[in-house]
Amino acid sequence: MMPDLNFRNLRGDIYGGITVAVVALPLALAMGLASGAGAIAGVYGAICVGFFAALFGGTPAQVSGPTGPMTVVMATVFAHYAMLFPDDPMQSLTLAFSVVVLGGLFQILFGILKVGRYIEFVPHAVISGFMSGIGVIIILLQIGPLLGYASPSKPLAAAEAAPAFLAQPNMAALFLGGVTLLVVYTLPRFLPAVNRLLPAPLAALILGTLIYLLWLPSGSTPLLGTIPGGLPDLHLPVIELSLLPDMLKYALILAALGAIDSLLTSLVADNITRTFHDPNRELIGQGIGNTVAGLFGGLPGAGATMRTVVNVKAGGKTPLSGALHALILLAVILGAGTLAEEIPKAVLAGILVKVGTDIIDWDYLKRLRNISKAGVSMMITVLLMTVFVDLIMAVAVGMVMASFVFMSRMTELQLQSISATTRPNEVHHLSEAENAILEAAQGRILYFHLGGAMSFAAAKGMSRRLAAFDGYDALVLDLSDVPQIDYTTSRALDDMIFDAQHTGRLVFLSGARRQVREMLNNQKVLAHLADGHEHRHRLEALEHARVLLSDER
Repeated sequence: MMPDLNFRNLRGDIYGGITVAVVALPLALAMGLASGAGAIAGVYGAICVGFFAALFGGTPAQVSGPTGPMTVVMATVFAHYAMLFPDDPMQSLTLAFSVVVLGGLFQILFGILKVGRYIEFVPHAVISGFMSGIGVIIILLQIGPLLGYASPSKPLAAAEAAPAFLAQPNMAALFLGGVTLLVVYTLPRFLPAVNRLLPAPLAALILGTLIYLLWLPSGSTPLLGTIPGGLPDLHLPVIELSLLPDMLKYALILAALGAIDSLLTSLVADNITRTFHDPNRELIGQGIGNTVAGLFGGLPGAGATMRTVVNVKAGGKTPLSGALHALILLAVILGAGTLAEEIPKAVLAGILVKVGTDIIDWDYLKRLRNISKAGVSMMITVLLMTVFVDLIMAVAVGMVMASFVFMSRMTELQLQSISATTRPNEVHHLSEAENAILEAAQGRILYFHLGGAMSFAAAKGMSRRLAAFDGYDALVLDLSDVPQIDYTTSRALDDMIFDAQHTGRLVFLSGARRQVREMLNNQKVLAHLADGHEHRHRLEALEHARVLLSDER
């Protein structure tokens, strides 16, 4: 379903679309080149994803297109299939774009299944480490082009090759790259008014190209080269059964990464526009855009934070601005594609270095001293694994670490909710009558209270807490504040009951709710209690224990 398109903000949307197209063009060219598919693939991706994600997505002011993280993944995909089919580049490209189509279809499925809200479950430390790792990868891969050399496809190989590149740099490329870096870093900071009129990436692109054309010898530095003109060709997806597991893996990586990237940008757009996006419709829109991009040989994309912010600040508020930016890019590539052939690769590399540094989560890095050791460990682990191991493995390991940290914290809270005492007035929720029973028992009754949803992680802690007590003759297990338990907790309770009875102690159970009682009954735990030793209220259980202990005297 298309969002509510209207023309109430037509002037702002037109200006926003034009402005963001100016920003998007050099970024699309640079990312297409960095991916290995060619600069035109980046522009086609910006057109397809930008147009369809705007029309069908759930974030009105969002602008989509190739992003750093998606480009890094696609560089890996292109390199992988180029290695499998070294003598058939068309086959490798066809398979890579088929992966893009599959990734788009997965995103549509994510939206239909309404998994957009689960983005909230990914901890910030994992996202920060992953995004910072992507930023580092982009920077490493641009060292070669910045110095006039072709870059290896792997970040580790690029880092290893850097000393050789630095030893004998192409001085023309180094000069152009230096000028580019100077412009993209200083123009927004020192000349913001100029930057608003002529965004830094485009200013750097124009200036670097003019310097090469006017003052440097022809062929002194690698150029972008031939860019196909006209409309893109249709790339029908090809599925090879022997490669299907591999293709599905990469498609899922693209789909998940694009979903995270887009929905995070949607949150940024919400904060700026004071609106609320529809996460599931956004995934469907992104999926449609990426599916079309794969069919027409374009890079996959996602919601782009910088382009979205530029769009909003320029006045864009509705999907019209995002769609218009894509149409402007299409018009430019149809009418002026040949002009881009003289762009030096070092200029595009400089622009991408700025993109890489912007992706790194500097705010999180500045706060490392004030962040928990668990959060820092997760962030650094994910960052290093993203750069040197594998993107999907990095996120998987980060989520596993986050799960263990979460379980540890929840276990601590669950164990803190346990109250165990043989003396009166130590537990605040006991009534006067209940405290009186404990006082009269003179330490012979152990009152053991559980609170909150008890999980398997707290089971051993419960047993250790009970083992710390000795010298009592009756155990009263109070479950009145436990809404549910799992299998492991039920077995722990069973062991506690068995061990206490095995040592000659009386055991009473009180307050078990319906769900808890069903679990205990299904696991035969209640069958181990003596007849009449289960009560609805703890006062009844305490009184029953007192009476039986008095009778023993």
